[in-house]
Amino acid sequence: MMMVCIADANAAIGRGVSFSFVTTAEELDAVPENCRIDGPVEVECEILATGASYRLTGCVRCERMFVCDRCLASVSSRESYAFAEEVRRTDDESGLSIVDDKIDISPLIRDTLLAAQPIHNVCRPDCLGLCPKCGANLNEGECGCDRMVPDPRLAALEQLLKK
Repeated sequence: MMMVCIADANAAIGRGVSFSFVTTAEELDAVPENCRIDGPVEVECEILATGASYRLTGCVRCERMFVCDRCLASVSSRESYAFAEEVRRTDDESGLSIVDDKIDISPLIRDTLLAAQPIHNVCRPDCLGLCPKCGANLNEGECGCDRMVPDPRLAALEQLLKK
């Protein structure tokens, strides 16, 4: 659990109080389905008492390992995800609650990690993927295969050309 004491923020109302944590994805129960988060998960955060609420802003950093969906290459990437949340003393919709002048931010960090994961894992935006005929990685160069796929709507015309 990552507990943040709000007493420091109350003492410095209007000014942010910084803190940091180091944990793992397993401890947060933040294990994505299509990648691995290896090593430490570093959290840097600032809490600001605004009077009516507490504003949490910060950044989560981790090492993300995945297999590219297009070319099947193994990729390791250093990721950084920003978050911002406001916590009120009563009826908080964020799922964070204040108990004994402390806020457990573990759910916020877990949700930030999981929500930031892309639907498709690609090694780079312009990844060319694999050749559908021979399976060569096209990012490493052309394989020489004829990959032209004829338009099925023109199949009748192609038959005329053959005659």
